[in-house]
Amino acid sequence: MSFPWQPADATGIGSLPGERSRDAARIVVDALPDFLHVPELPNRGPGADLIGRTGALLHAVGADFGLETTSDGWRITSGVSRIMKRGISWIGEDLDALEEFGQDYSGPLKTQIAGPWTLAASIELAGGERMLRDAGACRDLAGALAEATGLHLADLRRRFPKATLILQIDEPGLCAVLEGSIGSVSGLSRFDPVDPQVVQDALRQVLAVDPGTFSGVHCCAKNPPIAVLVNAGARFVSIDLTLGRINEDAMGEAWEQGIGLWAGTVNPLVIDQRVSDTVASAPVRALAHHLGLEDTEHMASVVVTPTCGCAGATWVQVRAAYDACVRAGRVLRNEERYV
Repeated sequence: MSFPWQPADATGIGSLPGERSRDAARIVVDALPDFLHVPELPNRGPGADLIGRTGALLHAVGADFGLETTSDGWRITSGVSRIMKRGISWIGEDLDALEEFGQDYSGPLKTQIAGPWTLAASIELAGGERMLRDAGACRDLAGALAEATGLHLADLRRRFPKATLILQIDEPGLCAVLEGSIGSVSGLSRFDPVDPQVVQDALRQVLAVDPGTFSGVHCCAKNPPIAVLVNAGARFVSIDLTLGRINEDAMGEAWEQGIGLWAGTVNPLVIDQRVSDTVASAPVRALAHHLGLEDTEHMASVVVTPTCGCAGATWVQVRAAYDACVRAGRVLRNEERYV
């Protein structure tokens, strides 16, 4: 399988520190010139976080999918709430800034949205219980999210006509949904595990919304459900390799099938200086060695990333993490010896 990135390329997960779109866009274009990503700035507050930002995209589909904040998180509301207006504005600012600094960009460009199951586990229905409780509501949400994602990708394609679009669906809550460990709002009970086939059907709607976009799933939880993601149609899986708990059999099978491996190898929250090439590339080298997939052909499917988002890091840590990912990629491509 051919990939829209160079072998062992590097990019970011999405979120960054600060509140200024132009600062974030400048860093992304400067540090990751070969693989840009849309910056997210959750430190600006509700509407800029993963759920609120995706809610703002959903609102473009219809007023029935507007969100408002509650004491516990988010709730469905009709009409355009003040927070949704703010989220819509921030998305526009972020894209404007990236367009300004990335003029005529012609490489891979990634955007991120919250996945249907993380949304369903995080958003309350008007009656006060999580959407996860209502199977029909979950199906409606997946359909609306697919439509909203299509509109978002069309906007990106208009802004960056030379770029190859990549969609990252963020599902940090997916393992809990599959395991049945999501608690009700009251805290007195837990929701039943969702059948993997149902999970796959919803993910597939979003993953397949734009045939011209290379789509995959990011899940930074321990032991991510790799087989579920692949069966849903993910063309890459983005995981944290430093946790040491992945199903190597499932990962090896996916890797051999030509599924992209986005390897989180550098924790941006714990570095404050240059990370050695040995440390930055070690998780991928170790996994490839265990699986017997160290050849150049399999490294072509790899993208090196931070372990997760960088919103809690400093700008110095972000630059160090991005630099480490770029250098790790050079090692994996055998362009330089690691030190």
